[in-house]
Amino acid sequence: MDSIKGRIPEQLHAILGKEVSELRPAQSKAVKAGLLEGKSLLVCTPTASGKTLIAELAAMKAVFERKGKAVYIVPLKALAAEKYRDFTRRYGSAAKIALSIGDLDSADPYLAEYDIIITTSEKLDSLLRHHAPWIAGVSTVIIDEIHLLNDPGRGPTLEILITILKRLLKNVQIIGLSATIGNPEELAEWLDAKLVEDDWRPVKLKKGVYLDGKLEFFE
Repeated sequence: MDSIKGRIPEQLHAILGKEVSELRPAQSKAVKAGLLEGKSLLVCTPTASGKTLIAELAAMKAVFERKGKAVYIVPLKALAAEKYRDFTRRYGSAAKIALSIGDLDSADPYLAEYDIIITTSEKLDSLLRHHAPWIAGVSTVIIDEIHLLNDPGRGPTLEILITILKRLLKNVQIIGLSATIGNPEELAEWLDAKLVEDDWRPVKLKKGVYLDGKLEFFE
């Protein structure tokens, strides 16, 4: 964390310093790729490798520096509620955080008062269709599980949503997060983002075969 002290707001460093002592490999790569300079990134790393902190650094830096709001897009309401709890626990005393996953027929004007808005792609699509005026104040967009662009159900909505946001918000920083992307280079190019890849994980992944009560791992 000392390596980014002075590059992020002092208040943000103080909050993170209580729980984070050092950056994981993917996080260090993201910083080197321009995360703290507002560059858009596509982060493709294993589960539990630290992708969420990358998103937090981008979002909270923008908020504390008063550059604009941050929108965190997740595919499921349950995941949105989980992220809301996590953000509120860590940043609730320093920023206004909202969870918007409800009525799809409302512009939710009260969201103009919030710094971080956690929502689903369907809800944000609805907010755009209702011309929510606060959208213009968004500077950071995080897209969790961005590989769902390939999903027959959610993919088209997410693709249109990203396209509209890129057109409306000329200087927006987009942070795409995923553990599994088949064509990361192509997706990064479409997002106009730098690709961050890493294979480090906190628990080593082993592959093997289980047969007749015996488990044999591959070397």
